[in-house]
Amino acid sequence: MVKIKSVTPGSAAEKNGIIGGDILEMINGHGIRDVLDYMYYSAEAELEICITRSCEKKVIHIEKGEYDDLGLEFETFLMDNKQSCRNKCVFCFIDQMPKGMRETLYFKDDDARLSFLQGNYVTLTNLEQEDIDRIIEMKLNINVSVHTTNPELRVKMMKNRFAGEKLKYIYQLAENGIKLNCQIVCCPGLNDGDELRRSLTDLGSLMPNITSMAVVPVGLSKYRDGLYPLTSFTKETAGETLDIIEEFQQKFLKQFGTRTVFPSDEFYLIAERELPSFEEYEDFSQYENGVGMLRSIIDEFDKALETAEWEGEERHVTIATGYSPYDIICSLAKKAMQYFPKLKCDVYRIRNDFFGEKITVTGLITAQDLIAQLKGKDLGDELLISSAMIRTNSDVFLDDFTIADVEKELNVKIRTTANDGYELLDAMMGIVW
Repeated sequence: MVKIKSVTPGSAAEKNGIIGGDILEMINGHGIRDVLDYMYYSAEAELEICITRSCEKKVIHIEKGEYDDLGLEFETFLMDNKQSCRNKCVFCFIDQMPKGMRETLYFKDDDARLSFLQGNYVTLTNLEQEDIDRIIEMKLNINVSVHTTNPELRVKMMKNRFAGEKLKYIYQLAENGIKLNCQIVCCPGLNDGDELRRSLTDLGSLMPNITSMAVVPVGLSKYRDGLYPLTSFTKETAGETLDIIEEFQQKFLKQFGTRTVFPSDEFYLIAERELPSFEEYEDFSQYENGVGMLRSIIDEFDKALETAEWEGEERHVTIATGYSPYDIICSLAKKAMQYFPKLKCDVYRIRNDFFGEKITVTGLITAQDLIAQLKGKDLGDELLISSAMIRTNSDVFLDDFTIADVEKELNVKIRTTANDGYELLDAMMGIVW
């Protein structure tokens, strides 16, 4: 049961007398504990709603369009608290952050409901059989952080004595038709090499209900005192990992018609290998894991150039990026300047002093590093940065500086761009959407 905060004006719930402050007990005989129960059971056209008002139970019958929103609002999106992570993974980036950052950055969520609703990855370690039964009943496709299918190694990597036995849920979900996207954070000397082969073999046995797998390299900050002694991938070890993944891609492609497993872009950059073609990423199912992001941007940028028209006055912009994509961003800037002689585009790679030089991705660049490394430079008309540096739905960097703070320090207007080649070219040209 959960307390109703308010009722949407004009909704089916309001028309049938439900009001804020009522306690929602049941829908069609099913107890309601959170947003999944509410969404699933309220989707039907004919509803029997059981509420409590002033200690008195009431039953209200409602007819509405199937899947139409009932119109109830609750205190929180999930209707209760987020489920926090019970693991202490040896590679967890949250454990590698400095003290003194905003509190929300230190919260580790491991909530299967957010996997379905928002695409988060979960380990399944805080779920019980009743949770799995509900996922199967509701036919909820989810994203799973697997890391390894070796039970003993999973316990070691996740520092959770239940991590190994919870692997059974992956098999149970797949065998009951639930579609799973899987993720492996790969750590040299732990779950790479033969252990990676084992994991890909085991997960491959569950296809086609394993719909995609992403393999991403571990990220190591400079704040690792007292943590497990991990090492970063080298050109050689990244290449060896790519060889294994590409071997399985060909195997799956031949057997199932899809490559299924994809390495993140970082592996190609570390190994100094050319990115795969656009077609080889298929439907870009692991894009949010950094799989195919750079290839997508390159191809979009090239297509945008083919039809771009710009007759503006001379324009000078600067792009700030991480070390990993620096060469690629430079190549895009060069193409744009060749197309448009009036355009000058400088690219600066920002060293990550805040988290440590081993962190080379653009999304973890802080305002402090931008200011320290760009102050006093001629940044032109605008400074272009990736929106990945900014907290979602805000103008705040990881270190709590705002865009306005950085603009003031660098004396330049800042423009954020999504990971999109068309948008990047528009930003270079100063086109406002």
